[in-house]
Amino acid sequence: MSDTRTTELTLDAAFQGSTIRPGDRDYDAARAIYNGSIDRRPVLIARPHGAADVIDAVTYARETGLPLSVRCGGHGVAGTSLAEGGVLIDLSAMKGVHSDPARGTAVAEGGALWGEYDRDVALTGRATPGGRVTTTGVGGFCLGGGYGWLSPVHGLTCDNLVAADVVTADGRLVRATEDENSDLLWGLRGAGANFGVVTSYELRTHPVPPAMLAGMLIVPNDDQAAEVVAGYREYVERAPEQLVTAVATVLAPPEPFVPPELVGSPVLGVIALWVGEPGDGEAFVRPLRDLTAHGMDLVQPMPYTAFQAMLDGFAPKGWMNYHRGLHLAALDDGIIEPFLQAGRHIGSPMTQGILFRHGGAVSRVPEDATAAGHRDSAYMAHPIACWATPAETEHEMAWVQEFSAAVATATTGGTYLNFEPGTSIADVKSGFGEEKYQRLVGLKDVWDPGNLFRSNHNVPPTGWTPEARVPRQSRT
Repeated sequence: MSDTRTTELTLDAAFQGSTIRPGDRDYDAARAIYNGSIDRRPVLIARPHGAADVIDAVTYARETGLPLSVRCGGHGVAGTSLAEGGVLIDLSAMKGVHSDPARGTAVAEGGALWGEYDRDVALTGRATPGGRVTTTGVGGFCLGGGYGWLSPVHGLTCDNLVAADVVTADGRLVRATEDENSDLLWGLRGAGANFGVVTSYELRTHPVPPAMLAGMLIVPNDDQAAEVVAGYREYVERAPEQLVTAVATVLAPPEPFVPPELVGSPVLGVIALWVGEPGDGEAFVRPLRDLTAHGMDLVQPMPYTAFQAMLDGFAPKGWMNYHRGLHLAALDDGIIEPFLQAGRHIGSPMTQGILFRHGGAVSRVPEDATAAGHRDSAYMAHPIACWATPAETEHEMAWVQEFSAAVATATTGGTYLNFEPGTSIADVKSGFGEEKYQRLVGLKDVWDPGNLFRSNHNVPPTGWTPEARVPRQSRT
């Protein structure tokens, strides 16, 4: 039936973008996403050039009844930016970024990546909390909440979302701000993929100096590492929030700064960023340097854009991926050694286990202010398994389970869905909590009652089933 439907209707003749179908020379490259574990074949890939083209593509999917997915950067580990046998709206041709320092905001089109956004906004000496890998899409990252290096000082990415232009399920372009469609803006700030295709984002920007004190302190993951993690915890929990940090277990990479005898061995990295002038941060980074004096010191003044790219080498496109995003109430003594032990079992050179320190500006935003939740969590555990060949799959997925079990006693029960592979109702509720989930159902009833936008961490509208007919109208 789907083959018949796709030949009955075509995109509007005025569509200005490009289309790619199975059999076209560039089809396989066009359907590829970051997570190489995901192999799905859409029947149509539409690359719009603007909002009118997006409306055409949404209308096509609705009228044909085909599954619809939307791709910004395609980094989501769950692979929801690609639906089997459906229509893929690929926003990669919409990359415009315009920074307005006088207003203190920047506008990014729906296909911009964080590296592109950061580069343009940096020209005005400003930045927005964003993805820690530069190839992450601004859109998907923001709509899922958005924990970035600047978040403890300036909040989640979605907290900095001032306005959005959205194509709705019934093919209208609407604007969401605090004063106009404010209910939609609330949902976009953390559950936004459920409500439409965002064609542009206006994001608050913040001044940053030309260089900031940033980088990584690296020590062996050996019998001294537990003392380092405990000392790290004791210090960062009383340090000013301008000192942004994380601890990570990785395998030492084959880089010039790594002694040859350490390459491939388990190491512990303390990541640090002082959000301010480098000279002001020296005294606050010093205790971390003292803790890791027996290791390598890679902390130095660098542009914010360089720090943003620091982890890019651990995120090769097309490798297989399996992640988790687990909120932690604390970095308890009881999880330190299991965390380190899991790090000693890493197999792939691209796999890493990170504990991000949160709080600060993230926690000051009221819990009910946005769909994004679990703001009171002190840390987030983020095991990232990334591997090259199917033969490694069993070990790498088991490693994520080992890491997750290692920190289980400190978890709150909440998850960060941008890092979560599961998309069941139970998975989604763990990301929002029951109260917010029910509020999101009500919002879905208003803006997408037919659940056209369901290839995501989905909140189905009331009474929806996969067999339900998609209505022609959403909100009037």
